[in-house]
Amino acid sequence: MALRDPHHCPAAGLSRLVNAVIWPGFVGATVPGWLDRALRDGLAGVVYFSHNIDPDVPGQLPALSAAIRAANPSAVVGVDEEGGNVTRLQSRGGSAIPGAAVLGALDDVEVTAAAGRAIGGLCRAAGVNLAIAPVADVNTNPLNPVIGVRAFGSSAALVSAHTAAAVAGIQAAGVGACAKHFPGHGDTVADSHLDVARVELTLAQLREHHLPPFQAAFDAGVAAVMGAHIVVPGLGDAPATLNPRAGALLRDLGFGGLLVTDALDMAAVRATVGPGEGAVLALLAGADLLCVGNPLNAYTTGRDDEACYTEVFDAVYSAVSSGRLPVEVLQAAAGRVAAFVQWSQEASRCGEGGACEDGEVDWVDVAARACRVDPGAGAVALAGPDAVVTLVDARTAPNMAAGATDNFLATALLEGYEVCVPDVSLLSAEDLSDLVSAAASQGEPVLVLVDALSSPMQQATLAAVAAVAPRALCINAGLPPEPGTATGTALSTVHCHGFSRVSAEAVVRLLTPAR
Repeated sequence: MALRDPHHCPAAGLSRLVNAVIWPGFVGATVPGWLDRALRDGLAGVVYFSHNIDPDVPGQLPALSAAIRAANPSAVVGVDEEGGNVTRLQSRGGSAIPGAAVLGALDDVEVTAAAGRAIGGLCRAAGVNLAIAPVADVNTNPLNPVIGVRAFGSSAALVSAHTAAAVAGIQAAGVGACAKHFPGHGDTVADSHLDVARVELTLAQLREHHLPPFQAAFDAGVAAVMGAHIVVPGLGDAPATLNPRAGALLRDLGFGGLLVTDALDMAAVRATVGPGEGAVLALLAGADLLCVGNPLNAYTTGRDDEACYTEVFDAVYSAVSSGRLPVEVLQAAAGRVAAFVQWSQEASRCGEGGACEDGEVDWVDVAARACRVDPGAGAVALAGPDAVVTLVDARTAPNMAAGATDNFLATALLEGYEVCVPDVSLLSAEDLSDLVSAAASQGEPVLVLVDALSSPMQQATLAAVAAVAPRALCINAGLPPEPGTATGTALSTVHCHGFSRVSAEAVVRLLTPAR
């Protein structure tokens, strides 16, 4: 079908133009054939997920990035690298850089800037030129299932200051930062990976409490912004990603850089209009770069990585060919992608050495200083090195943004202790009580790991442990309650503001100060 626009390009040119705004994930640690062909036909680039990274092969990831750029020297290579709970580059062992809630609790913007430089350095070494971070959301709803400890805090002023610092740090390393999730995912009670999330706020409330961190990111020169699949009633019924009023709001705030969609395979798009139609609507709403998503997500089962990409490509190509999507819209989006690439290449040259200027930061010390202790009956310390630590992992479903991870606290404890980690899912309440009671009666330390103090299931496990081991210790890797507010447990509690390798090591250091 011929283009209706009189200034259309030939089919081959249109193929390259459509590819120029598509940003897929892929399966494997090398470049598959379909991806190589698409890159050579102008594909914007790729997003890495943990399954693309093989830490057992030295140099694998930089080599993969080099192969991608051999096929397309202008490729945008991105990765979710927030530090703390959400990491791809360090997913096997856990992040060595504290996450946003840790940094917000410490509230030292210079430390946050250094963390940004460290994230930028990781990305740069991997051949990544766009870090999908920092999170600029203000987590005003403590029941938020997807943001939580990924945010710097619940105050617009605090989050604004740390967002700007993180942006400056990441970009000092010559890597683009991408503030997310515009216009603010912090007041939702649904996870947009799994459902349509709504922000029940007026536009005035949104402007006062949720937009300031994005404005701070713009003022700091952030290279990119990621939109959110959230419905803001004041902007209409469509998710912000697909909503021209949300796109206009972003540009009205003065941001002229790259607008990236959140993944089009998330339920807010996948289960409503679908990724293909979602891609077209996102472009019409002002998006520039279409993040296709992770082809290994459980909800994409049965569709391979090429099929995920092709669905988006075909839908956009057809929409331009029919005249529904004006070619000028596509050209403008591709132009902003190209402008980012040019910025990235210049920033990379200027940022050489910028990630290393901090020397060796003791990130475990940083995370330990951010911990908060709410004392209860038990001592906030572990016994001598001959102790057997019983670690009851009461956590339930993992955060979709982070995915399932190893038990980093168990790993950190194993450096100095014998550790027993019972499988709570296989034990009856009576068996768990018997096991914990036996450990406590022998004077052995008992720890309970939680990540949501508001969870009835996790509270039930805490109560069961407290009934037989009142001197046990709760390790809360989720959001802490406001100071002076009850935690819901009588156990002494260490709030570590996240679950990552560095926070786990910080907890162990805190519990063993004399070692």
